[in-house]
Amino acid sequence: QLQLVESGGGLVQPGGSLKLSCAASGFTLENYAIGWFRQAPGKEREGPSCISNSDGSAYYDDSVTGRFTVSRDNAKNTVYLQINSLKPADTAVYYCAASWLFTVQPSGYTSWGQGTQVTVSS
Repeated sequence: QLQLVESGGGLVQPGGSLKLSCAASGFTLENYAIGWFRQAPGKEREGPSCISNSDGSAYYDDSVTGRFTVSRDNAKNTVYLQINSLKPADTAVYYCAASWLFTVQPSGYTSWGQGTQVTVSS
């Protein structure tokens, strides 16, 4: 059974940083494209940060580019999302998801974690 578990969320002041982790069990994460999405109350999942399973290239939504970085540690079977210069508008539940094919659309991902809450507030 494919499982993804996110961690690393929390309460942070504006301008701060967090590093989210997405750990996999039951499968080898490097064989999958991984997407990070976020969902605020009453809104759809959005703001993708995705890393390819073919060449390691990454895609970032305009809302996060320059502040978010997605990376892999294959030895730990984990993907990370480094978030810098956090803004209150970044407050959301952050999810990681896995897909055989690289896509930036949430509908293209078949396995999802349970999410981790990120709250940006002073």
